[in-house]
Amino acid sequence: MKIMLKYILGLFLFTGLIACGEEDTPTKTEVDPIEDPISSDLLTSHEIVSAMSHGFNLGNTFDNGINSTSFSDIRPIINLYYTAGMKHIRIPITWMDRFTSNLADGNGNLNTDNERFKELVKVIDYAISLDMYVVINTHHEHWLKDNYDGSKSYDDKFSNLWTNIATHFKDYPQTLIFEVLNEPEGKLGEWSNSGEWPNPSSGLALSYTRNVNQVGYDAIRATGGANETRLVMISPNGQGNEAQIDAVYPVVASLPGTGSDKYLSIQVHSYNPWAFCGQTGSNSAFPGNSVIAAAIKKTGTHAELLGVPINYGEFGVGRTSGTERNTDIVRGYYNTFSKTTLDENMSYSVWDDRGWFGLINGSGSSYTFVNDIVPQMLTQ
Repeated sequence: MKIMLKYILGLFLFTGLIACGEEDTPTKTEVDPIEDPISSDLLTSHEIVSAMSHGFNLGNTFDNGINSTSFSDIRPIINLYYTAGMKHIRIPITWMDRFTSNLADGNGNLNTDNERFKELVKVIDYAISLDMYVVINTHHEHWLKDNYDGSKSYDDKFSNLWTNIATHFKDYPQTLIFEVLNEPEGKLGEWSNSGEWPNPSSGLALSYTRNVNQVGYDAIRATGGANETRLVMISPNGQGNEAQIDAVYPVVASLPGTGSDKYLSIQVHSYNPWAFCGQTGSNSAFPGNSVIAAAIKKTGTHAELLGVPINYGEFGVGRTSGTERNTDIVRGYYNTFSKTTLDENMSYSVWDDRGWFGLINGSGSSYTFVNDIVPQMLTQ
């Protein structure tokens, strides 16, 4: 605990110095810290995932810039979720794509002078100061996913990107978590296509997915320091689909570290069935809460075989229009997902993009939960 306190105090002093005179700098929290601060003792992946419990995504922000990337605009959102009881935040981040000014160049070299990067660091530091876990990833990296061919050229760029990211955050505590690649897809295996991409279950797609995850994992671990014991998350292909976990990682030996790394976790996503969960879906396609729970439990069974814990990094129900999200069916789905994952000793990061899958309304410093989804989700 003393290490954590020293880290937080030093962090506040540092951010205050680099942003002197900026009233939005996170020099103090706006809400009371949780009663049981995270221990400074090293935790295993199972212990970390259990402590992460329920969390949320800061979607459509640092991944594509649809929402503001300013810390002053994001802080009230963190406060809302934190006060509701959320224990972690997942921050999707696109480093080499999607923006006119990227956080890293074409070879994966990080630009720490980028103003968006500086705002990102403020967000990470603020959440950690609240004793929340923070997951950061490589998100819409389609330069990689749409073109990967297993060559040294792509491996070197991705390795260099993660080497830069991991080195910058090397001294951060275990509360910071690295997710190697969001939703492996494209050349790594995608469901709906016209023959442009390989099927997720094809040998080539599975091999590519394992290799990309291994490249990122190796780069992180090679930076040493706190990154030797930092939780690293890897994902199956088919856009991280829960149904692909046993295909991508059928046995312990197929994992990075071949089962010897006690700081490894698997992250999966679920928008299953899409006919219900997708933004163009319908409540008439809802399969029932028992079906939703059974899929989660099946994932848990395979995770036990592998000996690694599971984080459901994304799930939710979206709609482009209408009132279907403001129904007991949808609220029940979210509650079932929350309860089942926690009962299975998993954690979850509910998807919130403030759009089709939005869970909050508001602007400035005032936000509220929409359709009572989050309050009902947290009711166990």
